[in-house]
Amino acid sequence: MNNSVEDSDGANTASGEKDAESSKMHKVHKMRAKRDHGGDIDPVYKKLSAINGEINRMSSKELRDKLAELKLDVRGSKDILQKRLKMHYKQRKLMKAKVKPPGNSTYDYLIIIDFEATCQENNLNYNHEIIEFPAVLVDCHTRETVDEFHEFCKPIINPRLTEFCCGLTGITQDVVDKADEFPAVLERMESWMSSHYLGVDHTFAVVTDGPWDMSRFLQMQCNSSKIHFPHWGKKWINIRKAYSSYYSCKRMNLEEMLINLGLKFQGTQHCGLHDSRNIARIAIQLLNDGCDLVKNEFLHVAPPSPGTKSLGCLSNISSGDTSDHQNRTKEEIVKKLEDMKLESKNFVEENQDLLEYHRLQST
Repeated sequence: MNNSVEDSDGANTASGEKDAESSKMHKVHKMRAKRDHGGDIDPVYKKLSAINGEINRMSSKELRDKLAELKLDVRGSKDILQKRLKMHYKQRKLMKAKVKPPGNSTYDYLIIIDFEATCQENNLNYNHEIIEFPAVLVDCHTRETVDEFHEFCKPIINPRLTEFCCGLTGITQDVVDKADEFPAVLERMESWMSSHYLGVDHTFAVVTDGPWDMSRFLQMQCNSSKIHFPHWGKKWINIRKAYSSYYSCKRMNLEEMLINLGLKFQGTQHCGLHDSRNIARIAIQLLNDGCDLVKNEFLHVAPPSPGTKSLGCLSNISSGDTSDHQNRTKEEIVKKLEDMKLESKNFVEENQDLLEYHRLQST
């Protein structure tokens, strides 16, 4: 891609046979666009299509050179560099055409959570209890980490940590022995949320690395602690899904996502706070590259059993997203579950990742 790409809008094509082929493909594209949208598409999208075609033909070095010239991030795989450059031109062209540009976040804040829980090697039926509760707050407008919450929790069902758990998480017995039980920690965490006016003045969404933090660890912990499942944890953003969907790549784990973005893991793996910080870095990069992170997973929580305690009004904190206040019908829930069944390949991948969590890696 030469320096005149934005002015030429990719109109410079080879002569002769390539010209004719390009003209033919353009007519097909135009016909499809009319059929899909019910009329002529805005000329700006035709220009963007030509720009995207030229970006697709660029080498990795050409992409990095162009991004450097535009003072944009030059880290990441070729696919990510292409996506970043395309989004840059898309934002500029749509803004110039006075069309609302992409990249505006649905939420004001993201809360990145990555629990660490008690575990036993090769035991998937283990009754997990949360022993580390980290939360990293990201401002979606400034795209910066603005605050953190971090506490350890004392397990009750299995108060003695297994050797495997200590080795995996780096959390020692004396740390959890000195900590408060989960309900008290959750209440303080929700007070921290309230101090930032989350769900009141600001909308927010929870972000996790996979489905297990909310659907397994938090749900299991609330059941064993006999407390209401927090309203804000019923729908969340699975960063793995958002990442693979936006960058059109396979589902990756945390370290693979970072490597693909040209980043390195900072801190110690399986430390909840360090994992959360690194997930936040990925979320910020997605926002910078024009991705609108939206909730892509939900949990249908059964009504609380008799004797279940409420932590007060804080446990009813809503994300501020209007869709959170709409009651799902039984038909909607059934359809969602059916859709989830169709993702059998992803379901297998996620369970393989869960097995990974319960094993020490040879590396």
